[in-house]
Amino acid sequence: MAENIHKILTRYWGYASFRPLQEDIIKAVLEGRDTLALLPTGGGKSICFQVPALAMDGLCIVVTPLIALMKDQVANLQEKGIPAVAIYSGMTYTEIDIRLDNCAHGSVKFLYLSPERLQTELFQERLKRMKVCLLAIDESHCISQWGYDFRPPYLKIAEIRDYIPDTPVLALTATATPAVVKDIQEKLAFKFENVFQKSFERKNLTYAIKKDENKQQRLIDMLRKVKGCGIVYVRNRKKTREIAALLVKHNISADYYHAGLDQRIRDKKQDAWMKGHTRIIVSTNAFGMGIDKPNVRIVIHLDIPDCIEAYFQEAGRGGRDEKRAFAIILYNDADIMQLDTHFNYSYPELSEIKRVYNALGNYYQLPVGSGNNNSFDFLMTHFTEQYKMNPIIVFSAVKFLEKEGYLMLTESVYTPSKIYIPLTKEKLYKFQVANPYYDVFLKTLLRIYSGMFDEFIRIDEADIAHKLKLEKKEVVMLLEKLQKYNVIHYEPQKDKPQIIFTTERVDVKDLQISKENYSVRKKTASERLKAVKNYVESQNKCRSQILLAYFGETDSMRCGTCDVCKDRNKVEVNEMEFNNILQIVKPLLTAQKMTYNELFEAAAKHPRDKVANVLQWLIDKEKIHQVDDIYLLWTKKDA
Repeated sequence: MAENIHKILTRYWGYASFRPLQEDIIKAVLEGRDTLALLPTGGGKSICFQVPALAMDGLCIVVTPLIALMKDQVANLQEKGIPAVAIYSGMTYTEIDIRLDNCAHGSVKFLYLSPERLQTELFQERLKRMKVCLLAIDESHCISQWGYDFRPPYLKIAEIRDYIPDTPVLALTATATPAVVKDIQEKLAFKFENVFQKSFERKNLTYAIKKDENKQQRLIDMLRKVKGCGIVYVRNRKKTREIAALLVKHNISADYYHAGLDQRIRDKKQDAWMKGHTRIIVSTNAFGMGIDKPNVRIVIHLDIPDCIEAYFQEAGRGGRDEKRAFAIILYNDADIMQLDTHFNYSYPELSEIKRVYNALGNYYQLPVGSGNNNSFDFLMTHFTEQYKMNPIIVFSAVKFLEKEGYLMLTESVYTPSKIYIPLTKEKLYKFQVANPYYDVFLKTLLRIYSGMFDEFIRIDEADIAHKLKLEKKEVVMLLEKLQKYNVIHYEPQKDKPQIIFTTERVDVKDLQISKENYSVRKKTASERLKAVKNYVESQNKCRSQILLAYFGETDSMRCGTCDVCKDRNKVEVNEMEFNNILQIVKPLLTAQKMTYNELFEAAAKHPRDKVANVLQWLIDKEKIHQVDDIYLLWTKKDA
C-alpha cells in the first residue's frame, strides 16, 4: 500500500516524496483510524485525504464551508482526470439531485459538500446508497465553540457516521489551540484520540511589530527595502483601493482585492498577482484562502487582526518556498483603540440582533413560517441604507444568527450560467416539432454543448447570442420561456454573496437567542482579543514564542530573527543568561526600589557588564524606571 500511495502522489501531483507527517497521516487513514491532522497554512492538507481516497475503493466525502476553495479543488481534480463534484448552498434541487445520483452510482470519486447539506433528507437518502471510503472534514476548528470560527452545522457532522459506521474520519485544520484540538475529536465522535501535529514554527518567517504614527510612509519604505511580491492586509474595502493607489503613486506595482468585486475581476487581479505581473496585492481578509504562491516575501498588516488564529494564517502565506520572508504588523495607538471599538460593534445588543433578523425577513418579503433553505442575493450597502443600520452591526448580527442556526451568509462566489434538459431526446424532438419557434434555438444549444441530458452544463449567453445573431437579453428571454415550459432547467449566473435561511422565518418575538451562548462567545472573543493585544504590545518576548505558546507549544526556543530577538541580541547576552539575570532582578524590583550596586551584588554570579546591559535594556523597554536618580523600580503595569 505504501508503494501504491507513492505512485499516486507521483502520477497525479508529480512529487517524488511526501512532506513531513503527510505519509503518517495517510497511513493512519488507510488503517481505518479516525485522525486529526494539524498542518500549518501551506502544509499540504488536501493531499492527506486525496491520496488515500484514490488508494481506496469508494467515494470520499469532503466537508468544507469555503465555497471558493471547494470549487478550486474540484476544478484541480477534474483537470487531473479525477471525477469530482461539489454541492453547496444556492444550488437548485435538480442540480443537487443529479450530482448525488452520480455519486450513488459510483461514477464520482470526490464529493465536496458544505456542512449544512449533510442534514438534508435528499442527501441522507442517497448516502445510504453510496460506498463511502473516507469522510474528510476541512477547517475542522469550525466544530468548536471555543474556536474563532464556530459554525453550528459542523456539530451535526457526527450524526451521519451512523450511516457509514466503518468509514474513518480525517479532520484537518491549520490553526487550533489545545482546547479546540480536544473538542474536535469529541464532537466528531473519534473512537480513539489520534492527532498528528506538525510544529507551527516557521523558521524562515521573520515576525516584527512596528509602531509608527506615519504607517503609510513606513509601508512604502518597507516595500522598497524588501524585494519580491507581497500582500498588504487592511480591514475595509475602501482602504484597499486607497492603499493600492498610494503604492502605485510611489512607483510600486500594486492592485487591490476584496469580496465586493465582480468574481471575474477578482480572478483577473488574482491571476496577475500569481503570475508576477502585479507585485503587491492590497486586500481584506477575503484574499489568500486556498492560494498557494510559494514566493511571497512579505506580508504586512496595516490593521491589527481580531485574533491570533486569523493572523497566523494570513502571515503564514509568506515564505512557503522555505526562503526568508517577513510578517509585519504596522500600528499606532489609534489602532489599539479601534480594536476595542470594533469588538464592541461585533457584539451588538440582543435587541439589535433581533431587529436585523426581522428586517431581513421583511427585506426579502418572507412570511413567517416560510423560507427554509431559500437563498437570496445579499447587497449589504442597499440593505443597510434602506433600514438605516450600521454595516458592522448588521454583519455582526448576521454572523451571530448564523452561529444560532437561523441563517447563513456565504462569500461572494461567481457561478456561471448552466442548463440541464430533463426530457428524453424523443420528448425534446416532439417539443421541437410542435413548437418550431424554438427549434433553431434548441438545435444551436445541442450543437454547442454536449451532456445536457445528463447534468447541468455551463453556458455562455453572449456566445449563444453571437452564433444566433441575437441580443444577449433575447437569449436570456428564450431560456426563461423554455424553463417555464419545463423543457430545460436554467440557472442564471450568480456573483453576489448569498443569505440562506436555514430554518423557516420565525416571528421576532419567538426568536430564541441564548443569553448564555452570547455571553460565552463574547468572553472567548474578548480573550482572543487580549491575546492579540499582548502579541502586538509585547516588547520583551520573542514573537515566534508568543505565537507558538498560544497554540500549545510552550517549550520553543527564541527565533533570533524577530524584532524583539534582534533588539535583545544587541545586549550581547545569550538567552539563558538574560533569563537568569531577569529572574533575579525582577522580584527584587517588583518588591522595592534598589540601586545599581545593590542589583549588581544580588546578581554577583553574573558578569557585571552583562547585568548592566540587561538593566539598560529593561529601562529602554520601560520595564523599569529610575526613582530619585539613584534607585530603580519595576514599572507597575508590567509587575
